Amino acid sequence: MWYISYVTVLLGLAGYGFHRLTILYLYFRHRNKRPIPEREFQEMPVVTVQLPVFNEMHVVDRLLDSVAALDYPQEKLHIQILDDSTDETVEISRAGAERLRDQGFDAECIHRTDRTGFKAGALENGMQSAKGEYILILDADFVPNADLLQETIHHFTNDQIALVQTRWGHLNRNYNMLTRVQAMFLDGHLELEQTARNRSGRFFTFNGTGGIWRKKAIIDAGGWEHDTLTEDMDLSYRAQLKGWKFIFLKEVETPAELPVDMAGFKNQQHRWTKGSIQVCKKCLIPIMRSDAPLACKMEAFAHLTANFAYLLLLALCFLIFPKNQWGPELTGLQRLLVDIPIFFFASVSVVMFYTVAQKAINPKTWLKEIIYLPLLLALGIGMAVNNAKAVIEALIGHETGFVRTPKYGIEGKKKQEIKKSRYKALKSLTPIFELLFAFFFLFVVVDAAFSGNWPSAILLLPFPVGFFYTSLNSFSQMTHLVELLPAFLRKN
Repeated sequence: MWYISYVTVLLGLAGYGFHRLTILYLYFRHRNKRPIPEREFQEMPVVTVQLPVFNEMHVVDRLLDSVAALDYPQEKLHIQILDDSTDETVEISRAGAERLRDQGFDAECIHRTDRTGFKAGALENGMQSAKGEYILILDADFVPNADLLQETIHHFTNDQIALVQTRWGHLNRNYNMLTRVQAMFLDGHLELEQTARNRSGRFFTFNGTGGIWRKKAIIDAGGWEHDTLTEDMDLSYRAQLKGWKFIFLKEVETPAELPVDMAGFKNQQHRWTKGSIQVCKKCLIPIMRSDAPLACKMEAFAHLTANFAYLLLLALCFLIFPKNQWGPELTGLQRLLVDIPIFFFASVSVVMFYTVAQKAINPKTWLKEIIYLPLLLALGIGMAVNNAKAVIEALIGHETGFVRTPKYGIEGKKKQEIKKSRYKALKSLTPIFELLFAFFFLFVVVDAAFSGNWPSAILLLPFPVGFFYTSLNSFSQMTHLVELLPAFLRKN
């Protein structure tokens, strides 16, 4: 029974691996179908640029300077700084809005003190006074290129278009190993998944920033709702179920800053993972009951349930060692028939997926990037505890706030920047469990090696590497762990 459970879990993971292969197929088939505007605006429409901000003192001025440099008629821009900050960012935002007004821009700083609805609440509040028919949303860590609006706005001459999303770039890709691996993760999602979904006619979702909405479509879909942590995904599905069309432009890049420390990365992944499961609970049944084509429904199902793979991965952590000890005796041919297909779909497909993404985005340097693929696989495993916790919280309805990801204004390799900042990501006790898993899998790998089972030892090596990497990086930042323990013990 234990072995059957083990194979079942691997088959589940292999299923999500097979989905990656379908994304690759759709990408290769449709990647060159770049959407072309039906016509161009004779007179440029008014665009409201919404800049949601919360305690972003290191990056606000950089953001405002880049918005002021947009190649767009100044009189047609309405800039809203939606500031929910509780520190000196408020004064920086107000001074920035004043500076923009002195330059001739229509700019305002809208400061809230209660953070109701978090980012979704700020966007909803800004909508009440938005002057533009179209709304460009940029998070505080983004630095849009000057031609962003010129490359995107003319697609809205088609009255059915609700959203034009651009591909994220990475300002600090080479800052450290973590940022390199994050860039690879995001490149796979943005270059392959978003392109394949959109250009094959399937549902795809707004990425929360770096995109332009038609204001009318937001209102028609029910507006910004804040009952999930991923308001962008939620609104996207509601709008598409209303019949609105989206466009993804992989050819247009909007650079942003990646989290540079493990705690910040974990918080971001926890929020995205939990939010996606909340949207799954909210939207999956309406999608399945809709009149959308079967292909759209199947892709939406795979997309919205993808993070359940972390529960499977966590289950695999408990099952993998007993399998080695108690698994049935199989002949060489039988083992090949069981192990090779599962290994291919669960692991090799991931390697193929991210290799293709790097070759597409970095055609000249992709070989230098894919040397980090083993760490990408290890990090994906190491995040299992953090993200499985997020899935469980979403399933049981455990409410948590919107935890911001600290931004430090880092571009390139400026190691000193993070040390000067007092912004630190929220800490947790998750690294303790990750460290326990790390030692457990180190034992499993050593046991397999001493037993002469070198294939298993090599294949299982990413498990201890991943858990050691996530836990030890977290411990290096967790200077107040002792302070957390009493509260944790009282709560539990």
